[in-house]
Amino acid sequence: MQGKLNVQTENIFPVIKKFLYSDHEIFLRELISNAVDATQKLKTLSTRGDFKGELGDLTIDVKIDSKKKTLTVSDRGIGMTADEVEKYINQIAFSGVTDFMEKYKDSHEQLIGHFGLGFYSAFMVSDKVEIFTKSWKEEPAQHWSCEGNPEFNMEEDKKADRGTDIVLHIADDCKEFLEESTILQLLKKYCRFMPVAIRFGEETVWVDSETDCDKDGKPKRVEKKQPRIINDPEPAWKKSPSSLTDEDYKKFYHELFPMNFEEPLFQIHLNVDYPFNLTGILYFPKVRKTIDPNRNKIQLYCNQVFVTDQVEGVVPDYLMLLHGVLDSPDIPLNVSRSYLQSDGNVKKISQHISKKVADKLEEMSKKKEGEEKSALEEKWDDIKIFVQYGMLTDEKFCERAMKFYLLKGVDGTYYTLDSYREKIAALQTDKDKTVCYLYASNSDEEHAYIEKAKAKGYNVLLMDSPLESHFINLLEQKIEKTRFVRVDSDTVEKLIPHDDSIPEKLSKEEKEKLQPIIEGEIDKQRFTVQLESLEESDAPMQVTQSEFMRRYREMAQTSGGGMGFYGELPESYNLVVNINHPLISRLLNETDNEKQKELVHQLTDLALLGNGLLKGEALSRFLKRSVEMI
Repeated sequence: MQGKLNVQTENIFPVIKKFLYSDHEIFLRELISNAVDATQKLKTLSTRGDFKGELGDLTIDVKIDSKKKTLTVSDRGIGMTADEVEKYINQIAFSGVTDFMEKYKDSHEQLIGHFGLGFYSAFMVSDKVEIFTKSWKEEPAQHWSCEGNPEFNMEEDKKADRGTDIVLHIADDCKEFLEESTILQLLKKYCRFMPVAIRFGEETVWVDSETDCDKDGKPKRVEKKQPRIINDPEPAWKKSPSSLTDEDYKKFYHELFPMNFEEPLFQIHLNVDYPFNLTGILYFPKVRKTIDPNRNKIQLYCNQVFVTDQVEGVVPDYLMLLHGVLDSPDIPLNVSRSYLQSDGNVKKISQHISKKVADKLEEMSKKKEGEEKSALEEKWDDIKIFVQYGMLTDEKFCERAMKFYLLKGVDGTYYTLDSYREKIAALQTDKDKTVCYLYASNSDEEHAYIEKAKAKGYNVLLMDSPLESHFINLLEQKIEKTRFVRVDSDTVEKLIPHDDSIPEKLSKEEKEKLQPIIEGEIDKQRFTVQLESLEESDAPMQVTQSEFMRRYREMAQTSGGGMGFYGELPESYNLVVNINHPLISRLLNETDNEKQKELVHQLTDLALLGNGLLKGEALSRFLKRSVEMI
């Protein structure tokens, strides 16, 4: 029999070759998906009693013949009759799966293909494609062939065994698909969790010898060749969570990410069948000071067939920091299955995943009887930046997280947002009835300021993630009458302003005389002199940095844009002069001009040294001057 393919246009093959599929390599996924479908259909027929024969070995075989330049995919599934070849091959885009699913819609077997075009992806890499197929029904086998144009040949064949062989005659410009290493790589990428065993070539394994022993009588280890099965038909996400241990989850994590040697912190096992189907396992990796720009660590599958690791739109942006696998037949895919199409179902799935993550974290925040720390406290330092990112980018997650988010004190104690406010409200409420949260970004560099705040009875938080400036803004919006202030942004007396003030020891005239003496010896582009009435025991000079300017400058540096003005501003500081300190009075009354300048430099450098701002030549001069003064 000869004929023409029933298509709308004779240009179907160039379209398939160039535009229908975004990447040539997926032809192998499509052909094996079809083989899996054919096998699953046969299992369904057998379960229902329609097929009464022996199933036998249902392993799918992939073989290369480099001499003949062929690649063959063989299955022992349902096969096709002549009429079915005519309908599903000759009439492009009539999907056999769609008809079968309609007829057996109550079946538990999951089928992959929905478009009827997968087979034709073979022509992306082939000059000629042949089909040898024999149906499970008592009908003659068929041989179909086509050379990448609308003409085909079909005739009866002598194939004795049930199933289908697809033989690809690889084109000269696609010879890489005749290399074992290339095919093995593609099989492992797309097919390693398909639900039917797939065999490709042989592999060498070490086994105990049946005949040779060592001097201790133990069997020697010898090499043995065996068929290579490239997939695990029962991956962890398809199993019941109750049947898996933590070790099982960790083992599967390293199976997914063999080059990641760190253990995951914990995982969430997803298993939903209504109102959509979704299974999967999401792992929480350690997320410390940086957000990993490599955000393709969640693999998307459709009925155990790898689709993509570009899952934007399927999971909320902040969950892209997680690792793992999602599997759903309900996520709509375009005809090549390479890119996701946005619709309501995807949104529901995304919202469900976010809810499950919030549920897990909230459950971990509950302290069990007899425990000093909750599970969340134990893991908090490793996942804090993840939770912050989620709260900044997902409003619903933020609402949930406000209940379990933890603040950490510089002493290592953890607090919920509510419990911390209750702790500090009495002492850290300013004259405007605003509760002031004091924090440090670096407990070593800001140690002196932390100690001054603690001496006042204040509590200081450690807020040291790269997102902290953005996150502080968020909390100030979410929690009424709240202000966050870094401990080095002002003198300790002014961090939390009250109505009481310290009397000044200098007159107005003396202050007017003092200001230019100090300003004449400092970099006025970088420092602004502020004369303050502080305790006599406080330092003579201190360096502070405006909370507003510093925070917005940091936000501009971590934002993609829109705050460029702040990001381009040079760093500026306040040089706070304690006019009640005896050394400041001595400075003011010094009559020797050179000694007065020397004292200004020494006091200024001491203040800079306390903030880690004295470096290079200035530090060398300070050290030399200090020795001379001693």
